[in-house]
Amino acid sequence: MYPDEHEAAVVRRERIGAPLIAYSLRLARSVKAQVDTLGNGGAALVEFALVAPMLLLIVFGTAQFGVTLGQYVMLTNAVGVGAMQFAISRGDTTPSSDAWTAITTAASTLTAASIKMTLMVNATACVTNASTLSAAQAADTTCMNALTNNVGKPAQVSASYTATFPCNLLTTWQGMASTCNLASQVTERVQ
Repeated sequence: MYPDEHEAAVVRRERIGAPLIAYSLRLARSVKAQVDTLGNGGAALVEFALVAPMLLLIVFGTAQFGVTLGQYVMLTNAVGVGAMQFAISRGDTTPSSDAWTAITTAASTLTAASIKMTLMVNATACVTNASTLSAAQAADTTCMNALTNNVGKPAQVSASYTATFPCNLLTTWQGMASTCNLASQVTERVQ
């Protein structure tokens, strides 16, 4: 081969080889980018699988706390309304029925059958754990006499609420007890 032919062959290889090498490099980069994308997606999926239970626990725990707190606030406000009604019912013939009605009306989002009410006048109970209006009506005469004889003395109304789902969302899934007991107590002076 003559020097000119050798140079011509080198030039031909460079003209053919350079684009081929460039194409091969682009192809390799493209394949590597696709592999990297698939690998990162798999890693993200694994990370999400590890973090998701904790995230769900936080979300459901916050929801559970919010619902339970709302039920407690509703019960506390209702007991306050019932205590005021009971304290001003001295001349009324149905003081315990009126207190029960005031509590269940004020606690409109709570299940009335799950509320138990106790009424006391001057540390003496006239109604204990009444869970229905008829139980409260049965004690009307006793409470009326207690209120009449104790003007200015403390009249105490307490109520408990046995909340079911969704009070305890997290333990429901684990087969544990899914109820919680909320209680509130308010004292007023007999008017």
